[in-house]
Amino acid sequence: MARYTGPTTKKARAIGEPIFGFDKSFERKKYPPGQHGQSRRRQKSNYGLQLMEKQKAKYTYGLLERQFRNLFKKAARKQGVTGEILLQYLEARLDNTVFRLGMAPTRRAARQLVTHKNIMVNGALVNIPSYQLRPGDVVSVRAKSRGKEVIVRSIEQNAPATKKYSWLEMNPDTMTGVFLAYPQRHEIPENINEQLIVELYSK
Repeated sequence: MARYTGPTTKKARAIGEPIFGFDKSFERKKYPPGQHGQSRRRQKSNYGLQLMEKQKAKYTYGLLERQFRNLFKKAARKQGVTGEILLQYLEARLDNTVFRLGMAPTRRAARQLVTHKNIMVNGALVNIPSYQLRPGDVVSVRAKSRGKEVIVRSIEQNAPATKKYSWLEMNPDTMTGVFLAYPQRHEIPENINEQLIVELYSK
């Protein structure tokens, strides 16, 4: 299965939340897509709720099914609360961190910056969006890419918002950020019920 690259509003409407960020079209039509969207009132089963929560997390962070399942298995092997550890791993992805630092306006754009070799980690070029950061890792824009309009504009508009993420530190002047620590669950702003995902994979 390929990564979803279709209409974001359609997927957000199917899930019922603006998972790709603020969307004017979604705000106008907050019901499922299709001609029967407004008339769908059936209550979901427990499995349906669990599946929807997994899909929400997958599409929010932009993972394939196999990537998501492997990340869950990795979280399950680690001592602690599996659901919280899963979200911490998702937040520690390089593409997500580039987005959180304000270097890109969306996660999709952040993934593209990484794959096009615009981002460095600890001074070394990394073009793998799923690269897992560790506390203390330094994320920066490659010197050759610091004049790119899309990056400059994004940092000017979005970098100040990084202050609300206590596990990150951003210096807009040098286009450099630091992944200070894995975030605690209450610090992660995404509206995801990770316990339902754990229940789904535990069957």
